[in-house]
Amino acid sequence: MTGFSSLDGEQTFPWLPSGPALLFVPADRPERFQKAAERSDMVIIDLEDGAAVDNHEQARANIINNPLDPEVTILRITGPGTPTFAEDVAFARTCDYDIVMVPKIRDSIPAELEGLKIIAMIETPQAMINIQQIATHPDVVGLFWGAEDLTAELGGASSRQSVDENPRRHYRDPQRLARALVQVHAAAAGIAAIDAVHTDFRDERGQYLEALDAVGCGFLATACIHPAMVPPVRKAYKPSEATLARARKIVDHAGTHTGAFQLDGEMIDAPVVKQAVAALARAGITE
Repeated sequence: MTGFSSLDGEQTFPWLPSGPALLFVPADRPERFQKAAERSDMVIIDLEDGAAVDNHEQARANIINNPLDPEVTILRITGPGTPTFAEDVAFARTCDYDIVMVPKIRDSIPAELEGLKIIAMIETPQAMINIQQIATHPDVVGLFWGAEDLTAELGGASSRQSVDENPRRHYRDPQRLARALVQVHAAAAGIAAIDAVHTDFRDERGQYLEALDAVGCGFLATACIHPAMVPPVRKAYKPSEATLARARKIVDHAGTHTGAFQLDGEMIDAPVVKQAVAALARAGITE
């Protein structure tokens, strides 16, 4: 995916995920690399949570010795301030994966990352406050937010409401704010927004509903921590046949009108046309 076509030209992103389901795989489990690639749209090889500090050199060697397709692979390094950050950055410059996910961003993008294509993680209070500066940095191609790390940084007890508070266990207000900020600022900057993981990989229904909401908000992908989460995410992001049929009809009629028009009793204007084009783009259809 290189851009979404529209009736008034093409909106081009500096980078887009190759599909909606991004799957984390620990860098210290190389036997899982290829399986993750086969079962997801993109793999995020994880040097942060997926490699212990005392095993970091071996984890990097695993990445070199078990190559994946660079077009569908992301490398998550450790964050600024960690003892492995500098060497992870140096490693990222030498390996084949040119999309680097960077956790624990705070005030700004560290100068050490200059020239790399960065997915900035918004998971600290400082990053939330400075998100416009982060999102508009010339090397940033995407934003991704982390609910659990943000909760820990805030001193909170849980990212979601308990079952007693809400049977659906919705995110708490600070987490909902972070999610909204990521989507809004990514859209304003013309870069990709990636939704956070649903940590209960046994809750396929919850994952599906959350991914469905992500689609409605405008996220372009959802990160997963288990292969079982990939099918519900893909299902959520794939427009239904009814949605596609309506979208095609709207786009077809829009081509013969210069302004708002009526279609099946509904007033259709430019924003509705853009939503139809986006639905077709999610299905790989350009008009």
